[in-house]
Amino acid sequence: MIPRVGVTRYVTPLREGGSLPGLVEAADLGVYVCKFRGAGQGVRVLVAEVLAGELARRLGLRTPRLVALELGPEIARYEADEEVQDLLVASVGLNLGVDFLPGAFGFDGEQATDPEVAARILWLDAFTANVDRSWRNPNLLLWHGDVWAIDHGASLYFHHAWGTRVTDPARFADQPWDVTDHVLESALPGLALADAHARGVLSREVFAEVVALVPDEWLGFVPETRPETLRAAYVDFLDARLGSRAWLPGEGR
Repeated sequence: MIPRVGVTRYVTPLREGGSLPGLVEAADLGVYVCKFRGAGQGVRVLVAEVLAGELARRLGLRTPRLVALELGPEIARYEADEEVQDLLVASVGLNLGVDFLPGAFGFDGEQATDPEVAARILWLDAFTANVDRSWRNPNLLLWHGDVWAIDHGASLYFHHAWGTRVTDPARFADQPWDVTDHVLESALPGLALADAHARGVLSREVFAEVVALVPDEWLGFVPETRPETLRAAYVDFLDARLGSRAWLPGEGR
């Protein structure tokens, strides 16, 4: 699973995000953007971050390193902001840490982007059904001249329908994805090559390796369902999606 490290200090909230992520320091001397289990839609978003982020890494994309952050109750005691304090109290336990990229700039489209990189990001978002990489919220950073993909929590919408049971992967396998609002829509002509690259890299075995990185603590959201059962379900859904091209937009078909 992804490395575990304890939080030693809460530094500041990052109010650009709706779920109020925060900058924290950790016992490994690292600084991380902490995505809290007590925020928004809970641990499912953390699972999506790990799965989509690690798939991005397998595709050769730059995305920040991930860790699991152990947050103790003592951290909240020294926080004066009541909203933040409530969030810290609700998030005691295991949270997600995203390596902080100091000095990174938000992507605004003015910088030249490698067409191959742009097409691979577009393919990843189509594959994982990510609806949150628009011009309003690009979720891309420029760091040392390279494009880094961040914030994948809006991917893999299907697991939000897992209430009392796991749903059928067949619907997700063929579910179309709309490219029209995507920040990298101009990369559509390169999608066919990105698709060929991805299918040469990804497989059911790779999906199993990626899903194995998710901590058990985040896989208890379906009642009376064991973590290994949910892991198998994620592999089934991703494998079914890879077995189809019905979701691939434009010239990628």
